[in-house]
Amino acid sequence: MSVARVTEIIARSPKGFKDAIEKGIERANKTLSNVEGAWVKDQSIVLDNGKIKEYRVILKITFVLKD
Repeated sequence: MSVARVTEIIARSPKGFKDAIEKGIERANKTLSNVEGAWVKDQSIVLDNGKIKEYRVILKITFVLKD
């Protein structure tokens, strides 16, 4: 039987939400072992003079703990 853990991360991108998600997953894989899934908890944008400056996502990352 395996046990999983969920951790929350925030990722950002000047390009878009999809890019922020991909960057977040890529970074999680560098730090965490056995990443098995993720879901977007929330997303937001940062504005600068009324224009989109940055896209942000809060991701919940699921990874299986080693025995």
